[in-house]
Amino acid sequence: MTTTASLETRFRTLDGLRIRTAEARGSTGPTLLLTSPWPESILAFTGVWQRLAERARLVAIDLPGFGASERRDDLLSPRAMGEFLLRVIHEAELESPYIVAPDVGTSAALFAAASEPSSISGVVVGTGGAAVPIQLGEPLASWVLDPDLDKYRAIDPHLIVNAAADTVAGGIPENIRADYLACYDGDRFVESMRYVRRYPEELPLLADLLPGISVPVTIINGSRDRVVPVANAEYLDERLPNSRVVLIDGGHFIWEEAPDRYASAVLDAIAPSGGRISSALD
Repeated sequence: MTTTASLETRFRTLDGLRIRTAEARGSTGPTLLLTSPWPESILAFTGVWQRLAERARLVAIDLPGFGASERRDDLLSPRAMGEFLLRVIHEAELESPYIVAPDVGTSAALFAAASEPSSISGVVVGTGGAAVPIQLGEPLASWVLDPDLDKYRAIDPHLIVNAAADTVAGGIPENIRADYLACYDGDRFVESMRYVRRYPEELPLLADLLPGISVPVTIINGSRDRVVPVANAEYLDERLPNSRVVLIDGGHFIWEEAPDRYASAVLDAIAPSGGRISSALD
C-alpha cells in the first residue's frame, strides 16, 4: 500500500483487470468517481483529496493503461473507456456517482453519460480534447496526429513525464513525480498514447451525442492551458444542454497548480447553486 498525505492506494480487480484505486469513505455525501489524468496518476489528486473527502465519498482509479493500472488494448479509446467506467460503477456498487474525469477522462466520461445517464448523477470534466476539428497545442497535437507512433518508442519516457511535471506551477513533490515516472516506464507511455490517437475518429462520434446528454456537466479548464485550449471547454458548453464552464487561472494541470480552487469547483458541481454560468476563479 502506498500512502501520500491522506490518499492511500491499493490494487483491486475491476472488470478483470488489476486497477490501482484510492478510497475515502468517511463522508455521508455523494460519491465521486475520480479518474487519473495523463501522464500522471491518481496521486495527482493529493492536493484536493482531503477537502473533497470532507464532503463526499471518494473512489479514484488509475484508468487501464494509465497510472499504475493494468492495460488492456481494447480499452484504449474514449468510447471503450466510457463503457469501462460504467462497468466499474456497477461492479463497485457506486450507486449513481458523479464522475470527476479531467484530461483524458473527459471524453470517456461523456461517452458514459450519453450511454447510461441513469447510472450517473453528474460529470465534471475539462482539460481534455473535445473539439472537432481538433484544437490542441503541443506536444499533445503531435501525439494525437503524428502518423508514426514508432518513433516515440525511441524517446526516454522519463524525459516526457519530467517535461510535463516541470510545467506545473509551484512544482510537485518528488515522491509524486517518482510515481509518475514509474507508472510510464518502459513502453507504458508510448502504449498509452494509443488512447488519444483515437480522438480523430471518436471525437466526431461524441460530438453527435453531446446534445442528448441530460446529466449536469461542469467543465473546468485552466484559463492559460496551452495544451488543451479553452476552445475545447467552449465547444462542449455550446453543445451540451445542461453545462457550465469554470475557468481557473492556471495552466493545464490545474488540480495540482490550484488545488483549492479546483476542489471548490468540484464541490460546487455536486451541490450547485443553480443556473448556467461561466466563472473565473482567481
